[in-house]
Amino acid sequence: MPLHKGPEKPDERPLSVNPFYGEADPVGGMTEAPPKHRLPTAPLPPSTAYQVVHDELMLDGNSRLNLATFVTTWMEPQAGILMGECRDKNMIDKDEYPRTAELERRCVAMLADLWNAPDPSAVVGCSTTGSSEACMLAGMALKRRWSQRNADRYPAARPNLVMGVNVQVCWEKFCNFWEVEARLVPMEGERFHLDPQAAAELCDENTIGVVGILGSTFDGSYEPIVDLCAALDALQERTGLDIPVHVDGASGAMVAPFLDEDLVWDFRLPRVASINTSGHKYGLVYPGVGWALWRDKEALPEELVFRVNYLGGNMPTFALNFSRPGAQVVAQYYTFLRLGREGYRAVQQSTRDVARGVAERVEALGDFRLLTRGDELPVFAFTTAPDVRAYDVFDVSRRLRERGWLVPAYTFPPNREDLSVLRVVCRNGFSTDLADLFVEDLEQLLPELRRQSQPFTRDKGAATGFHH
Repeated sequence: MPLHKGPEKPDERPLSVNPFYGEADPVGGMTEAPPKHRLPTAPLPPSTAYQVVHDELMLDGNSRLNLATFVTTWMEPQAGILMGECRDKNMIDKDEYPRTAELERRCVAMLADLWNAPDPSAVVGCSTTGSSEACMLAGMALKRRWSQRNADRYPAARPNLVMGVNVQVCWEKFCNFWEVEARLVPMEGERFHLDPQAAAELCDENTIGVVGILGSTFDGSYEPIVDLCAALDALQERTGLDIPVHVDGASGAMVAPFLDEDLVWDFRLPRVASINTSGHKYGLVYPGVGWALWRDKEALPEELVFRVNYLGGNMPTFALNFSRPGAQVVAQYYTFLRLGREGYRAVQQSTRDVARGVAERVEALGDFRLLTRGDELPVFAFTTAPDVRAYDVFDVSRRLRERGWLVPAYTFPPNREDLSVLRVVCRNGFSTDLADLFVEDLEQLLPELRRQSQPFTRDKGAATGFHH
């Protein structure tokens, strides 16, 4: 979460409250508006407090029109009811809420089966607050396994983790927080994610693992996990180094099993030690819930598992968080039960069809060049065509925001800092009708953009609040 500071001024102008917010007496208790940066002296009526907060939140963007986020923005009303019924249940209280704990266990078992674990009963897994926590846990397990194997050299030797420069920022945080050297494979030419051979060449005796992404947040492409494992197999034959792979399947691990069944990326590859996903992305659940699974107990060192005598029960846990609501886990089980394999396949296929269709229509406008087409993740990235000089992608993003559409524009990392793109994430709920409206709005903006004398963006780093 971002860090915030207190107010820089002693206090700002107090909020103005409409007199009609009063329940019985329209002006009763409304002689002084509540302060914004200190607790009010007296309580407010609930309807007044609600309206004050509600009105300020109207200035947020519309989540359904947010084409930057991978996070689910629509669920069925029944799921919302279940989440409301479970929001007061603490996920950590397994003895007090045994059925919620059982639903979590079933979700882990379902994912183990979905990801083709050789022995689903041997898989170890847990729910998390999202993929960021899941990645932290997976990284911790990789580091601990490496330190056990290299006890004679650690802690003098510095561990490293190999990954593409396109990884989500949570992996940079992991390396920073847990004092692991991040070895990044740069982008080259039209390759916007990890190169398997380049990754293998960065590995040495201090490498705790290699991270493969399914798929990249920069452009929606899958990294070639099977080729990565083959490169590491060859490395082991040459050097004896046995480097495990973690698959960050934040989005793709809930897309590929349904739409790309012949793609080998999961526990079918013996070198894949662990996988994570975000239930609140293409798992189709409101935020925040993620999942982390390990191939077997050997992949998750026992000393990382805490056995807590809590409220009368001995409970094994592996988490960075402790108390959190059970609502999202219940919603994940509801969605698994509600859709099944065929339902997930239909939803994800529809989303991919929308992404492909929008990408084709954007390309047909003539002003843009597609980097990806939405045929892996339902995500596509595009940039301005070489002959477009009057405006840039940041101008497009800014103008689309005026119409309510939130489309991120950003510059790629080394070695493609020269490339700035727009990215569209298609999710369940972004219907064909909404997609038509988006393309129509984009097309209507182009004549004015083409009349600009030059791009208006001066500072590309400050042009967008979007960061990976």
